[in-house]
Amino acid sequence: MGHATVLLQVAGRNLLTDPHFSGRASPVGWAGPRRVVPPGVPLADLPPIHGVLISHDHYDSLDRPTIQALLRRPGGGATVFFVPLGLGPWLRDLGARRVVELDWWEAATLDGLRVTAVPAKHWSKRALLGRNRTLWAGWVVEAPGLRFYFAGDTGYDPALFREIGRRLGPFDLAAIPIGAYEPRWFMAPYHVTPEEALRIHLDVGARRSVAIHWGTFILTDEPLDEPPRRLARARAAAGLPPGAFVVLRHGETLRLPAPAAQATPGP
Repeated sequence: MGHATVLLQVAGRNLLTDPHFSGRASPVGWAGPRRVVPPGVPLADLPPIHGVLISHDHYDSLDRPTIQALLRRPGGGATVFFVPLGLGPWLRDLGARRVVELDWWEAATLDGLRVTAVPAKHWSKRALLGRNRTLWAGWVVEAPGLRFYFAGDTGYDPALFREIGRRLGPFDLAAIPIGAYEPRWFMAPYHVTPEEALRIHLDVGARRSVAIHWGTFILTDEPLDEPPRRLARARAAAGLPPGAFVVLRHGETLRLPAPAAQATPGP
């Protein structure tokens, strides 16, 4: 959809990651980073949304107008919001009735899907005061025939990602950020470069990954079109085929093959 928003459709359920459909990543509509590419699909055209995965409270990941619009949709009151610890009251104040707060490595279920909060290397702050008063997280969704990993916003820590892969991988699909990494003196602890994104892909044991968190808002100093070019060079240097870690156009769909049917044992 753009930035860190992905629509995951699996086992008859529709899940959104960090939904953001507004014109700015900002607390106000008249200032702040402006969207340079429209959402891949208008919010009004989305299918029913059964679950939403929120990584943290920054304005490019947790957008009040988008959440309010999701809640106003037909059936929006039944949407389950999975959030890191501390963000539950914010969602409930907006009218969300089904909110699940999880600490790292805690899990909950949604209609047969297992949803686990996993560590990320980031931070939180939504107002002038209150740094790190709420948690941040990535998410793992386990469904019949699919393991999906959403990294959220994160800096690079090989031990962290290898542990995620060891505990919950390997993954059939991962959504990994590749943008908002310059200048490194400031961003290195919190946002990965495309080369580090490729290392995450390998560390967690992803069979296939999709690039997120780039090309939608101008948040940092690198050119908007640089992350995909750097990812392509890193992927080639690692000897991986282009399909191993793809950059989708806004609104583009990636369809994974259905898992092979298991043979039924004979009598």
